[in-house]
Amino acid sequence: MMKTWFKSGSPWIWLNAAAVSTCLIMVVGVLGLIVARGVGHFWASPIVSMSYQEDDGQIKTIIGEHVDTTVTPAAMAKSTGFKMAANEDVLIQYLIKTGNRDLTGSDFRWIQERNVKSQAEPADLIVVERREWGNFYGKLTAVKENDKVIAEGEKAWDVLQDRLKIALDLHEQIAHLEKKEIGAINYALEQLRLEQRGLELKNKWSAETATEFANRKAAYDVNYKKYQTELADLYQKVRRDSLIATTESGDELAIPLSKVVDIFQPNKMGLFAKVGHYVEKLSEFLSEDPREANTEGGIFPAIFGTIMMVIMMSIIVTPFGVIAAVYLREYAKQGFTTRLIRIAVNNLAGVPSIVYGVFGLGFFVYILGGSIDSIFFPEAAPAPVYGTPGLLWASITLALLTLPVVIVSTEEGLARVPKAIREGSLALGATKIETLWKTVLPMASPAMMTGLILAVARAAGEVAPLMLVGVVKLAPTLPLDGNYPFLHLDRKFMHLGFHIYDVGFQSPNVEAARPLVYATSLLLVLVIIGLNLAAILIRNHLREKYRALEG
Repeated sequence: MMKTWFKSGSPWIWLNAAAVSTCLIMVVGVLGLIVARGVGHFWASPIVSMSYQEDDGQIKTIIGEHVDTTVTPAAMAKSTGFKMAANEDVLIQYLIKTGNRDLTGSDFRWIQERNVKSQAEPADLIVVERREWGNFYGKLTAVKENDKVIAEGEKAWDVLQDRLKIALDLHEQIAHLEKKEIGAINYALEQLRLEQRGLELKNKWSAETATEFANRKAAYDVNYKKYQTELADLYQKVRRDSLIATTESGDELAIPLSKVVDIFQPNKMGLFAKVGHYVEKLSEFLSEDPREANTEGGIFPAIFGTIMMVIMMSIIVTPFGVIAAVYLREYAKQGFTTRLIRIAVNNLAGVPSIVYGVFGLGFFVYILGGSIDSIFFPEAAPAPVYGTPGLLWASITLALLTLPVVIVSTEEGLARVPKAIREGSLALGATKIETLWKTVLPMASPAMMTGLILAVARAAGEVAPLMLVGVVKLAPTLPLDGNYPFLHLDRKFMHLGFHIYDVGFQSPNVEAARPLVYATSLLLVLVIIGLNLAAILIRNHLREKYRALEG
């Protein structure tokens, strides 16, 4: 009976089904963990005020967010140095985000549940999200204008909200002037310097050109001084207001509103207010620049850099992969050499990605980029232009990394095109190139898109090679801006995968960075899914378009 059952093949069907089910459960579990931890990062958690007994017997007040709870068996707790009573079976500890890092030196604190005497959620506790030193937790005392109290007590909250809106608007104006207007002038001045240096190297620098360049530089200087005057006025206005708050120990702290991102009272917020706050924080996460060593703020530069790199990689790898596959399948003589090339292509798909990064750094950056600099950008020496890691070299390196996938998929698609279609096209008078361009390649396009989907999925998540050929922790400017030539392929960029690595493993504040790791991981998965869905929709459209022809 068992022998017949095994011969029928049913055990292998069940075994495959079990393996697939296990993989799906594991994938769903990982995604569920990422979603649960990542999505909850932006929710306004209540602020707890605890009366806590320290080891020396003193009773102190602790204010903060309840982040996590651990339960440790008594035996294990004793082995790590905790004193346990005879009637205690477990040691319960709370992880509290106390903030106020500029005062206490840390953002988090572990406390023991058995030492908590009482706890409450006072409605007047505030959370101040700052540009530096993380969150501040405490109570609002007063609002000052130029060191003069203008509101205190219950009236201070409404006045503070109005003044904060003004401060945030001023901060946006300052950022616009510094990054856009003054940044454009600095970029133009640097280009002017390089142009002058180029003329000097060519021995074309003369008194007339010197006068012309001086006039152009003077025009830039006039605009620069104008913007500097506006900037100084804005800085004076934004530094005018400040808030006074008391800490858990009763000390007062003055916080300039120029250093504040947001202020809210989570214990007073209802459901709709928390939903609105959640949407606001999520939009900031997607649209703002990072701050505090990437552990706070947004990740827009990383999103932009990832998508830009993947698009460029796709543009580079698709034509080269298709041309190589067409040659191997349609033109190359099938024999030992062709088989050897196919084996080499398949083996390239298994080469560790860091090897491609080393090759990209050595060949593309140092050799090719250095040659480009010496031929086309001698005026920039000794500073490199393309002889340094950047967006172009990262895209080409990942195109080389994913090239075998595109070649193999395209070859399989070409092999599935019926021979009768080729012969029919040739019989009707079409040339081989016309048959290939107008009949064979369109029918094989779904397979090309499949290769591109696999290439995008792998390239978007790669980190190791990018660390060598262009990705940085924090890029001051985006590769795409309003300065000619608009797309700057030589610039370094940020990447979601490297951002996760940097925040999760290189951050000086691990506990504060952990929620951001989950949120960024979720976003990277969504970006990859979005790019793949776009390619899948195109592939399905092409498949439906040429299905009748295949039949």
